[in-house]
Amino acid sequence: MVPTLIGVAVLCFFLLRVVPGDVVEVKLRADGGSVTQDVVEAERKRLGLDRPLVVQFGEWFGGLVRFDLGVSMWTGRPVVQEIGGRLVLSLQVAVMATLVAVLIAIPLGTIAALMNGTWIDYVVRVLTIGGLAVPSFWLGMMIMVGLLSWFNWLPPITYTPLWEDPRANLAQLVWPALAVGYRYAAVVARMLRSSLLEVLGEDYVRTARAKGVWERAVVGKHALRNALLPAITVIGLEFAFLIGGLVVTEQVFNLNGIGKLFVQSVSRSDFVLIQGLVMMIAVVYVFVNLVIDLLYAALDPRIRLA
Repeated sequence: MVPTLIGVAVLCFFLLRVVPGDVVEVKLRADGGSVTQDVVEAERKRLGLDRPLVVQFGEWFGGLVRFDLGVSMWTGRPVVQEIGGRLVLSLQVAVMATLVAVLIAIPLGTIAALMNGTWIDYVVRVLTIGGLAVPSFWLGMMIMVGLLSWFNWLPPITYTPLWEDPRANLAQLVWPALAVGYRYAAVVARMLRSSLLEVLGEDYVRTARAKGVWERAVVGKHALRNALLPAITVIGLEFAFLIGGLVVTEQVFNLNGIGKLFVQSVSRSDFVLIQGLVMMIAVVYVFVNLVIDLLYAALDPRIRLA
């Protein structure tokens, strides 16, 4: 985990300096603003952009070790505060979408595998292919149109924390969670179906059936437990993607989350904020992969270290 995060930090910092764009120019001269070159140089000095890259990297990396992501070049606020204000919303949507996906995908994937070749299997495959083909943001737009046309109602546009008003919070976030969760469920269900079909053909499953083991025990204890391993990988990686990858979906539902913050930081060339966001996403991915590895060992004793 540690070498991965160090590599991400080095690549993120130096690659951003290669990309065209200057936060000072955008901040002072955007929209026809006219300032002298002395003012621009003074602002660059205030932000520390006039120092050598190695010195800037050393100061920023030293802050990472102390869990200090620096100060936004655009707003002047600590990056931790900028991210913290958006992370709660994105994290809740990701958790809700994951719950929706798991509750839909595991039953559908299992039924499709057990009913392989029947009309039930074909219905499930059509539903899952539809989930892969339909973009989440388009489905979100159709949900909004449907709510407005049939019920003359739209979700709240102002975010309300769950602990302040659970009803208003869920009224806003349940719809993006459903829109994203449908595609999420389609990916997991197809993976689980393929994996379960492969496991059901293994020798130990045939042996369990030959011994007269109850079919539900054969599927639940012997087959499904092993078939879940690839599906868990997909679930974990999709969850990590949802933290910062719902840019368009957040726009559709007017959510001020991490994805929208990414777009704003890039448009403003706010290097410090972009670096903080990239490191946050990297930490999420690395941590999720660690949890997946531990779940592998919990589900399959053969993977555990002796």
